[in-house]
Amino acid sequence: MRCATSPKAGSNRPRPEPAEYKVTSLLSYLIPLRHAGLIRQFASREIHSRYRQSWLGTLWVVLTPLLMLGVYTFVFRYVFAVRWGVTVESNLSFAVRLYAGLAVFNFFAECVARAPRLVLDQPHLVKKVVFPLEVLPWVNSVAALFHLGIACLMLLALALWETGRIHLSILALPLVWLPLIPLTVGLGWWLAAIGTFVRDIGQVVTMLVSLLLFLSPIFFPVEALPAAWQGWALLNPLAQVITETRHVLIDGLWPNWLALALNLCACMVVAVAGAAFFRTARAGFADVV
Repeated sequence: MRCATSPKAGSNRPRPEPAEYKVTSLLSYLIPLRHAGLIRQFASREIHSRYRQSWLGTLWVVLTPLLMLGVYTFVFRYVFAVRWGVTVESNLSFAVRLYAGLAVFNFFAECVARAPRLVLDQPHLVKKVVFPLEVLPWVNSVAALFHLGIACLMLLALALWETGRIHLSILALPLVWLPLIPLTVGLGWWLAAIGTFVRDIGQVVTMLVSLLLFLSPIFFPVEALPAAWQGWALLNPLAQVITETRHVLIDGLWPNWLALALNLCACMVVAVAGAAFFRTARAGFADVV
């Protein structure tokens, strides 16, 4: 009769995971259906916590962008004399085109600026609770979608006020904005993982976001750049989204579907790579948080 042998020293080390499990795990990162309720709960709590103790509450969601829009409109229309290629253009029309770019950029900036501290600000979730940390970038992006939704309503109201009608092409706006989700969630995984180990990444991201504000076609159309630079400008994933937003919202044009598909594919690559990197790096979070 063969006796059971005791395990050798070091045999309790985790075995390499099968490739099928790795693929399944990455899919759960990218399509977090089983954590949808958790994401919704944390995102709702995040939104309420921002305005809970303020006098005006969620009214700041409308007041802040309107005040900034007024300042930007004055500076770029009257100080720098920016034009959108239109001979006669009202102040409101200029503001709508400006705000279409700002709405997209503000969503991106909100997600990316908070990303480096997503894990650092939740140490109790890392050390004491078995918690799916991979949902934190999703929570961040879903909470920012609340502000993007308010911005969308304001854009529709301003466009209706200016032109008296809403173009049918507005139905394509959700598809135009779709690449922003994998882009911000993917960058969230990258920056949250790196920011846990390298605390300076937050300052670097803040500086890069400030630069991106003026490198993106927010205060100018891509067509205003020299022809040699337009292709390089469109490598910025926000440039395509901002340009198509103006087309479907203001100009009544349907988006360039091929360019939109390519942009979505590129953002999906960022998301997949970010999920794989976060999944590998999370093993060391508890040692540094």
